[in-house]
Amino acid sequence: MKKIIYVVFAISLLFSSCTNDAENTSVTLKFTHYWDDTKMTNQDLNQLRFTNANGEKLSIERLRYAISNISLIGGKNYHLVDFGENFGTALTISDLTDGTYNISFRFGFSDEDNTDGIYKNLNSLNFDVPGMLGGGYHYMQFDGKFLDDSNQEIGFNYHTIRAVDRTDPNNLVFQDTSFKVDLGTVVIINNAEIEVRMNVAEWFKNPNTWNLNELNTVLMPNFEVQKMMSANGKSVFSLGEVNQ
Repeated sequence: MKKIIYVVFAISLLFSSCTNDAENTSVTLKFTHYWDDTKMTNQDLNQLRFTNANGEKLSIERLRYAISNISLIGGKNYHLVDFGENFGTALTISDLTDGTYNISFRFGFSDEDNTDGIYKNLNSLNFDVPGMLGGGYHYMQFDGKFLDDSNQEIGFNYHTIRAVDRTDPNNLVFQDTSFKVDLGTVVIINNAEIEVRMNVAEWFKNPNTWNLNELNTVLMPNFEVQKMMSANGKSVFSLGEVNQ
């Protein structure tokens, strides 16, 4: 009888140990925004305090963007980050276990997930794309002002969407210009906080040096320009600090 009791006790210890090893933890993705090495805050909005790679002085009035297929969540998912309104800049993901994880997401929506009208909260935020451009959703809305070659302050709308060729309005040709962002592997323990950095300056310089005097508005219907913006975006995100 004692042997049986000892066996049961040993098994219970084993299960207790396994349970402790697999305790749930959470991770918070913290989205931060930089202009090269300078961290940006809401106090930087609406002021001509940034200079792009082409030498144009500019301000930021609105910056919001959607990411999807976040690897830590699994399945179909998306998240909106609004720098100007300080909304969505922290995303907490629960029910994880301690361990090593790959951190990745998609900037914007793949064609498979970019179905017109399905994201109700984005509809209410005017984040949808007009039907004449094929519907679906913006990837990013980035608006501000800059000093042009005549030193006049004029607006720009750096909006990224799925590229659409409207040469024949009755037969639209699309190219998926969303892209995967892979930040690498991170060890997650003790409710970690992971910084996801956006270097806003990169939208204007790599690999395409952006001339705002030539490309400032009506960029959404421009098939080639949307491909250029997508190329520039691939160097925008990086992994920042990881705090355990």
